[in-house]
Formats: sequence, C-alpha cells, structure tokens
Amino acid sequence: MTQTTAQPRPGQAPEPPVPREVLQLRGVGKRFPGVVALDGVDLDLRSGEVHAICGENGAGKSTLMKIISGQYHADDGVMCYDGAPVQFSSTSEAQAAGIAIIHQELNLVPHLSVAENIFLAREPKRGPFVDYRTMNANAQRLLQRIALNVSPTTLVGALSIAQQQMVEIAKALSLNARVLIMDEPTSSLTESETVQLFRIIKELRADGVAILYISHRLDEMAEIVDRVTVLRDGRHIATTDLAATNVNEIVARMVGRALDDAYPARQSTPTNDILLRVRDLQRAGTFGPVSFELRKGEILGFAGLMGAGRTEVARAIFGAERPDSGSILLGDTPVEIRSPREAIRHGIAYLSEDRKKDGLALSMPVSANITLTNVRAISSRGFLRFAEETAIAERYVRELAIRTPTVRQITRNLSGGNQQKIVIGKWLYRGSRILFFDEPTRGIDVGAKYAIYTLMDQLAAKGVGVVLISSELPELLGMTDRIAVFHEGRITAVLETRQTNQEEILHHASGRSHA
Repeated sequence: MTQTTAQPRPGQAPEPPVPREVLQLRGVGKRFPGVVALDGVDLDLRSGEVHAICGENGAGKSTLMKIISGQYHADDGVMCYDGAPVQFSSTSEAQAAGIAIIHQELNLVPHLSVAENIFLAREPKRGPFVDYRTMNANAQRLLQRIALNVSPTTLVGALSIAQQQMVEIAKALSLNARVLIMDEPTSSLTESETVQLFRIIKELRADGVAILYISHRLDEMAEIVDRVTVLRDGRHIATTDLAATNVNEIVARMVGRALDDAYPARQSTPTNDILLRVRDLQRAGTFGPVSFELRKGEILGFAGLMGAGRTEVARAIFGAERPDSGSILLGDTPVEIRSPREAIRHGIAYLSEDRKKDGLALSMPVSANITLTNVRAISSRGFLRFAEETAIAERYVRELAIRTPTVRQITRNLSGGNQQKIVIGKWLYRGSRILFFDEPTRGIDVGAKYAIYTLMDQLAAKGVGVVLISSELPELLGMTDRIAVFHEGRITAVLETRQTNQEEILHHASGRSHA
C-alpha cells in the first residue's frame, strides 16, 4: 500500500498526505477456558495517529493488544502489518518488526538498574562484555527526554510506582517502534508527568508513529486522541473520530447504557462514634507527626501530591511499616500494631494500590483468594473444607458481581476490575471494620469504578469506616465525607467535602496554607 498525495492546482498549497494503514485486523477471535475474550474484532491503525481503544474491564482490550504484540496467538481472523498477513510468535519478534507495548502492569526487574531494565536483552556490547558506560549514557538521554530525574544506575525496586511507569515508557521509546501500544500509561502518573507523556506522544505522532492508546480516563483523551474504537464483551461496537463524539456517548457504548452520574447517591451517614484515632504518628524522614480520626460509617479521603505520605501512613497503621512514635486507638482503646497479622486481627484492612503484587495470589483460583484472610474458618484438623470454600466464594462473586466463569478460575485470567473486586471480597469475608482503599480505581473502567464506589458506600452504611486514598480529586469530592490533605508527610487540613473544592484542596496540598 503506497502513500499518495493529491496534485495541487496552481497557487494552491499541496494537500497533506493521506495517512496509510499500518495495521489491519479482520475478524480476530480469542478464546480461553470458559471465556470468549474476542469475537470477530475488526481494527485498523494509521501512521501518525493516536487511536484509543475503550471498553469496560473484560471487554477484550488487553487481549487484543497482546495479540498485536505477539504475546497471544489469535484463534480466528487475520492481522496484516504493512499490507502483509502476520502472526508474531513472541514479543521479541513483534519488537523486531517495530511493534512495542507499554503494559499497564509493570514488567520490570526490581533488582536491576534503570538502564539495565530499559535495555534488557538488548545491552550494548564491547566484545563479549556489556558496555555499561554506553548503556548508562543512552539511558540518561531517554530519561532526560521524559523528564525523569533519576540516575540510570538506580535499582528499579527503589523507585515509586509512578517512576517505574516512566521507566516502562523510556524502555518502549528505546525501541524506536513504528507501532506503540500504551495500556493505561497515565494510571500511576502525576499531573506533571502526564503532561510530559502527552508531549512525547505528540512528538511521536508527528514523526509518523502509530499509537494504540488504552485509558479509562476518558476526559484526558481529547488532547491527544484522533479516533476511538469501543469494545464490549469482546466485540467491536464502533470506531469514530473523537471530534465526532463525546465522553457520554463513549461510556454509553462501553456499558450498553447511559451512566447519568459518575458517583452513586450516598446512602451512608457518619455517626459520632470514633472507630479509629491516630495521635502524633511519626516515622523519621517519611511522615509525621500525623493525627486524625475516622468515624463509624464515614468515608474519609486522603488527598495530596505524589510522595506526600498518604500511603506510608496507611501502611504504618496496617503494620506493614513501623512508626517511630505516636499512638493508634480503636475507639478509646490503645493498640500496638507490629504486623499486618495484628492489624487484621483488630479488624483493619488495607487494599494496596498494587493489587497484583500485594493483594492477590494470581496463580490461585478466585475461591482461594477470597477466603485467604480467614482460612481457619473453613478448615478442620488441617484440612480445607472445599465445599464450604466454594459456597463462600460464590456468595461474594454474586454480591460483588465478579465476572468469572467459575470460582475455580485462576485469578490472573480475570480483568483488573474483577481482580479488584476479589481483593475487596477477601476483606469483607474477614469482617473488617476499618478499610483503607489505596487508589482502588486505578486502571479500571467507568462501570467497574461505579460498582466499587457503590460497595464503599454500602460498607459505610453498615458502620464500616473507610479511608479512600486517591490522586483523583473529583473522586474524593464525589465519594467522601471529609478530606485530610497531606503535604510533605503532614496533614495540613481536614476539610468538609461538601464545603470545599479542588482549588482549596490543591492550595493545602502544595503547602501554601503554611507559607
């Protein structure tokens, strides 16, 4: 397929070249045991465009991207690259052809350096040895391009989730790909890092790179996306120029119905009973002193910029990190929490922002993950009562609307939104009274977000105390009763949600209230 340019009339400027199709998929299908992931999907991608793929969790987006990038083989249909049918047998083969992917779930080696991760299996050599000087210099240029201020020799395991996401982006840029797949690239990024990423995307688009962009943050697409394709239940629903549609129409196509409100009407009302009191909690160099109270039936928000200490405070209360000083009281009773096991025994749960690393046993079935926090309740003399485990798991699958063909399904085979519901289910089964939700809607679709918001409100209505840690201010304003704002490890304000706004929250989060 050749690129053509219309001949201009005398005195007229030449028309821009018609973008050519780099990638075509026709009737692509993929099946897993008990699940049809893709059912006859069509897609085309043009050079120099950003093409968004939208759909709920489980719609088939990630499966489609994995077929394009060589991780999966399609069971049906055909894929053409530069006009010729192809079926890549591995990601390395796809990369060699010029197709790279930035995964939503980080694919880095924590005990290797930033540079080693960027050039993994592609290290520059000097004879039989790795040329570390050249590799570090090349990595430094990529890091400067994405404005990530870390050393190429820093171990990836020492970086934050957001910094690791930027390393993934640098790794993809190092491949000089003609087709770049971005799966939720902004899910862990700050606002300034997202601005930097969008600048890079625009540069790549101008250079003719074709970009497939998956994001649940629909509002952010207007700045960079040219066309949008919607998938639902593994099927192609529509492909439209973004300028010819809007967010409400995209959402309606995704879920098969209109979502009138982004947040459910709150049914819960906080009482005056204090579930949790934190007094002068402090950890040198990390946070503190921090003090706050959580009421029965309340959803308390933790706001703040990246690195403000929100997660660290939650992990300290949960016993995952040890504070140097301060006190934790359940009601009026002081407790000493030295480990997550003790926190769980006291009815405190923590839903990590990295659910795959800290929240799930991905190789185990849904049933085992749901009952993991209280195995003793379904055991006798060291033996598990499988029928009881299955019945409990099926109950939570129904209550939480977890989409799985069976509770024996391996957890890693489910979508991110369903995995998040499983994490919630395991803590509900434990009967936790205080739940910390750390970025609970990161990387999940609008329908799954609404379901999780509804669950949080239902928990609060039953008297559970909920702490919502979120980097999305509309989420905090839509779901909380009060918002504790963090800046450099301290709480600079506790605001009544109905009486505040984004500007006031950012004012306190930036430390200007103490200027």
